[in-house]
Amino acid sequence: MKKINKNAILLTVVFFLGTLFPYAYSAVDSGLNKLKTLIDVMQYVKENYVEETKTEDLVTGAITGLMDSLDMFSEYLPPKDYKALKTETKGEFGGIGLRLTQGDGFLEVTSPMPGTPAFEAKIMPKDRIIAIDGADVKDMLLDDAVEKMRGKPGTKVRLTLQRKKENSADFETLPELTLKRANIVPEVVFSRMITDDIGYLYVVDFSGHTMEKVNAALKDLKKQGMQKLVLDLRFDPGGLLGSAVDLASAFLGDEKMIVYTKGRKPEYYQEYKAPMKADYKDIPMVLLVNEASASGSEIVAGALQDHKRAALVGARTFGKASVQQLQPLGDGSAIRLTIAYYYTPLGRLIHRNHKDPKTAGTGGIMPDVVVNPKKEDMVQIYTLYNMAIYTPGKKTEYPQIHDEALDIAKDLLNNPDKYALALQGKYEAPKTEEKKDDKKPTETKK
Repeated sequence: MKKINKNAILLTVVFFLGTLFPYAYSAVDSGLNKLKTLIDVMQYVKENYVEETKTEDLVTGAITGLMDSLDMFSEYLPPKDYKALKTETKGEFGGIGLRLTQGDGFLEVTSPMPGTPAFEAKIMPKDRIIAIDGADVKDMLLDDAVEKMRGKPGTKVRLTLQRKKENSADFETLPELTLKRANIVPEVVFSRMITDDIGYLYVVDFSGHTMEKVNAALKDLKKQGMQKLVLDLRFDPGGLLGSAVDLASAFLGDEKMIVYTKGRKPEYYQEYKAPMKADYKDIPMVLLVNEASASGSEIVAGALQDHKRAALVGARTFGKASVQQLQPLGDGSAIRLTIAYYYTPLGRLIHRNHKDPKTAGTGGIMPDVVVNPKKEDMVQIYTLYNMAIYTPGKKTEYPQIHDEALDIAKDLLNNPDKYALALQGKYEAPKTEEKKDDKKPTETKK
């Protein structure tokens, strides 16, 4: 059996550490005995493990273990994951613009995305895809099918669809459709007027196109008569720092502090401030957050709360506000390392150690008005915009749901005294009593 070249591995590990952390050579020198132990373990595994192992797999496992030992957000990214991350943060990909679910032997179209090749081709909700480029999708996983439909913009993909016949439960197969892939920008912003003067803006995440979409949505809402705003960051996991800073800036202005970072090294201290001008710095607003609002969402929430710029309604946020630095490696992989924490303008640490159960109920941003909706209501809120139906030639349809936090937000914006109390954290929402009702539940309108 081929033995591990100890010197080669040692040089590789030292080079790896030195490349990432030039300041850590002294630590490497003092830890050579530990590195030797690691190499001894790897060699023993290589020679004695019940199944044959590859040296590169053992090295990758060691790196993964090293990163996993730090915190929940430091990690090793194999080449495929690193590539996917770059696509995700860019906020676009080459494709045709369909939202799909897995059916029994087919893929069902939930909805085409507006302005995409699929929408322009008049692919309809409930259509079934039975073949992609001539390949039957019967035994194809949803992720594999999506990957097959994606590709370089300008290239073509062929789809075979079935559509339900009018006034019948039967489906008919349509002529094969050829679509040209385009740059697809996923829907990251949803907006609508919820009363005559209250606009509503839901931000899915902070990607490369978020602020472009936010600015367009706010302008449109203003044209429709918006004088007050509900900004919804529930279930928003964060994303790009710059995008979150830009969103907070739109409502602050006057060069106000939005967030600052602080780590072990002086160079990791950095302040982020709003510009002097902000188009929406005077509009009354309520910000909705919950336990799944994280990272960039918490930065926006902390800034608007500290400056008394918005009343926060919902539940304590997730408590993930740490700075991860991406360090690409020579083989196309990368590591993501936590180097600093985010602090609100008043110096509040947002982050909490999620590996320590004792920190439960700490960290994050605590809203001014606490609302804890029922589990079934939260599911409906989470899926609301995934359930939106975009039918070419028709108005967008949204399911009707119960949203207590949104109801409270509208009440605050319609009552200046309540709103003022909420900004000071002195307003308590009335408790809703559960009514016993033997009647059948009302069906959701679609």
